[in-house]
Amino acid sequence: MTNKATSSSLNKISSQWPFIEAAKLAKRVENRPEDAPILFETGYGPSGVPHIGTFGEVLRTSWVRLAFEKLTGRKTRLLAFSDDMDALRKVPTNVPQQEMLAKYIGQPLSKVPDPFGTHKSFAAHNNARLCAFLDQFGFDYEFASATQYYTSGYFDNALKRVLEEFPKIMKVVLPTLRDARKATYAPILPLHPKTGEVMQVPVEVVDSQTGMVRWRDHEGEEFETCVFGGGAKMQWKGDWAMRWYALGVDYEMAGKDLTDSVKLSSKICRILGGVPPVNLIYELFLDAEGQKISKSKGNGLSLEEWLSLGPDESLAQFMFHQPQRAKRLHKGIIGRSIDDYLTGMDRLQISDKAPEEHIAWFLHKGHLPEWEGAPVSFSLLLNLATALGAKDEETLWKFLRRYDSNLSAETQPFLARLLGYVLEHVREQEASGARKCRAPDEKERQAIEELRDSLVALNLEEEEKSTAELVQNLTYSVGKKYFGQEGLRTWFSCLYEVLLGRSEGPRFGVFVALYGLPEVVALINQVLNPDGKNCETVEKA
Repeated sequence: MTNKATSSSLNKISSQWPFIEAAKLAKRVENRPEDAPILFETGYGPSGVPHIGTFGEVLRTSWVRLAFEKLTGRKTRLLAFSDDMDALRKVPTNVPQQEMLAKYIGQPLSKVPDPFGTHKSFAAHNNARLCAFLDQFGFDYEFASATQYYTSGYFDNALKRVLEEFPKIMKVVLPTLRDARKATYAPILPLHPKTGEVMQVPVEVVDSQTGMVRWRDHEGEEFETCVFGGGAKMQWKGDWAMRWYALGVDYEMAGKDLTDSVKLSSKICRILGGVPPVNLIYELFLDAEGQKISKSKGNGLSLEEWLSLGPDESLAQFMFHQPQRAKRLHKGIIGRSIDDYLTGMDRLQISDKAPEEHIAWFLHKGHLPEWEGAPVSFSLLLNLATALGAKDEETLWKFLRRYDSNLSAETQPFLARLLGYVLEHVREQEASGARKCRAPDEKERQAIEELRDSLVALNLEEEEKSTAELVQNLTYSVGKKYFGQEGLRTWFSCLYEVLLGRSEGPRFGVFVALYGLPEVVALINQVLNPDGKNCETVEKA
């Protein structure tokens, strides 16, 4: 009996990218018995401390899995596979005990001591970090260790197929290698029986049925060893293909840097008699300078750093958008991701579309929480806290209740969570000296002075929200006078750069309603007064 996703059901799927991927997978497995779970895999190389790019692959794979289950009703499994039998090829620069690790170059990661001193091996330490992340986000997954799969004999039948098809595999791999590498390449890496080192040497198949191979080590000594039971591991491209074949993987993502590897591994998988999984090639995250994030360099934003400055919903929000487009990953985008999440949740409440048409449905794994609404944006809270120099949450609540007297931690639990992140942003800005107000040029000074005078002339008895609209319209008028309609964005950027040392912010009128008209006037006077400083002022470039 089979379970087919009909053409009509595929035509009615959500336009969100995980459903597009799920539809591809549904067509691949439509003739599979319905009681056979569909296997999703995500791979991890534990040669360094996991970074957010690693986690992003698991998140995105889980979203495709969720969409697939919604689309087909089929059972699925997610296997988080760690290639912890791979050799330590270089010492990561962001871990302790560098000299100790250097002594274990060439050894399987599961045999390298943990430089942090908390686990049995370096691989076990990094595997634990990966699992801690998966558990923290509540993923339903099965962890798999390459060391366990190889040493238990689980991969023996697949390794036998590799030896049987050895010439064919060599034929497709060798043309992709440089001449120097061709001389030493073999798809199987035997473990040295004396040193335990993962050997990258030419291999001759002696007997594919018993798994015996012949090879020489770097000293010229000849060995005949068995590849079964953990006596060898696959070279990584072949390892990927062998794993797809042995496990029957149906879906796996890969970064853009592995595009050629996906193609080659797919060819090897077919040689072994398997069918390669459906793949999504995603773009890589870049650091603040536009460089590729590396586990060994540690130049990415860590999970811990993000979660100290924003809730996990904001991290998921960032991960979801356009996986096939490169994005810079740095602290500066956290606030924007929080606001994107707030906006998405608000829109979902009034939308007549199906929940799965909204990103929030994926972020909450298909179970949407009660939502109290987002009365103010995170960027507004951050600008308010910056202007106040706020040190505690109660100070912020005082000003928030000026905007809406009904706001409280009880009525707005998510807002209450955000205040802690706001204060952490302010503390970090102050510690790093990142917040710098710039001096206005002459035209900007004239415009800000006119805005100040207009604010002074306003009726301060207006209700807060009407004051916000009044101030917003007034600010538009001043901006149009000095910058024109096309220059309004420049005008508002000027206000935040000069007054608060930030490049962007929320609606200026709402900020004034929160902070207060007299306080904003005083802030402007303080900035325009050469003898007064709101924050460290730098000349405009």
